[in-house]
Amino acid sequence: MVLTVAQLAERLGAELVCNGESSELPISGAAPVEGGGENTVTFATNLKHKDKLAGSGSSAVLVSERVSNFKGAQLIVSDVGAALIEVLGFFAPKISAPPEGIDPTAKVAPKVNIGEGASIGPFAVIDYGVEIGSHTIIGSGCKIGENTKVGENCRIDSNVVVFHNCTIGNNVVIQANSAIGSVGFGYNFIDGVHRLIPHNGGVVIEDFVEIGANCCVDRAKFDNTIIGAGTKIDNLVQIAHNVVIGKCCLIVAQVGISGSCRLGDGVVIAGQSGVADNITIGAGVKVGAKSGVIGDVEAGQKLAGMPARPSREVWRTLGLTKRLPQMAEQLKQLNKRIERLEAADDDKK
Repeated sequence: MVLTVAQLAERLGAELVCNGESSELPISGAAPVEGGGENTVTFATNLKHKDKLAGSGSSAVLVSERVSNFKGAQLIVSDVGAALIEVLGFFAPKISAPPEGIDPTAKVAPKVNIGEGASIGPFAVIDYGVEIGSHTIIGSGCKIGENTKVGENCRIDSNVVVFHNCTIGNNVVIQANSAIGSVGFGYNFIDGVHRLIPHNGGVVIEDFVEIGANCCVDRAKFDNTIIGAGTKIDNLVQIAHNVVIGKCCLIVAQVGISGSCRLGDGVVIAGQSGVADNITIGAGVKVGAKSGVIGDVEAGQKLAGMPARPSREVWRTLGLTKRLPQMAEQLKQLNKRIERLEAADDDKK
C-alpha cells in the first residue's frame, strides 16, 4: 500500500505539518528512528527518539507535539503508540487468508461442531466432541483434544496442541508449537519412586488472550488453570497447574510460574523471572527481569532481584555494590591508621 502523507494524516486524524514538503509525498512503509529511508514514516515516543530525529532519513514522523530537529513532514497525534499500531496495520505485508472449510488432509472425529467460516488446516487432528467457533483458524498440524471448546475469531497457529477438556474463549491467539492442557509437574515420592499425581482438571483461556510460541500451560489437578481476559504471554513461558492469572496481565519471555499461584489483574512479570509455588501476587504488581518471587506480594508493588524485594531497595544496594572497591580501599587505609595509632600508644607506655 502507498498513501500520501495527507491521506495518512486523514486516516490517523493527525494534524499535518509539511515543513516545505508536498502533502502528496508518498509513504510506503514504517521505519525505526534510525535507519529510516525515503518514503517511510517513523515515530518518536520519548526524548531519546526525539534527539535522534535530526539524523533520520524518513520522510515523515509521528509525534505528540511539533519538533524542531526534523526536516520532513510531521503528523501530530495525541497518542504516538496508538497511531504507530494503526500505521503498521496499514503497511503490513499482505498474505493469503487461510481457506474456509476443512482441508482434505485433516482428520476430524465424529460429533465435532465447526462454526461458519472456520478454517481447519492441513494435517490438523480434531478429536471427538470438539467445538470450534465461527471464523476461527486452526493451523496446519494442530491437535485439538476431546471435548475441548474453541471460541470465535481465534487463531491457533501451526503445530499447537490443545489437550482434552480445555476451554478457549473468543478472539484468542496461540502461536506456533505451544501446548495447552499438558499434565502438570506434580509427584509424590512413594515406595522409593516418584509417582505422578493425576491431573483431572482443565485449562480455561478467557477472551482476547494472546499466547506466544513454545509456551506451556499445564492443566489443573482439580478445577482449572485460568488465564484471564486480555492477558498477553510472550514466547517460552511455563505456567504450571492450577495457576490463576488475572485480567490484562503481561508475562514476558522465559518466565516460569509454579503451581497454584494467583496473580491479580494487571500484573507485569518481566523476562526470565520465576515465581515459587502457592504465591499470591496482588493486582498491578510489576516484577523486574530475572527476579525470583518467593513470598506473597501486596498489590501495587514494584519488585526486582533474587530474591525479589522492593525495587528502590535493590537499586540502592546495587549502587552501594559499585562503590565496594573504593570502600574496601578506604577500610584498608583506616586499618593501617588504627595500627599506627595503637603502635604509638604502645611506645608511650
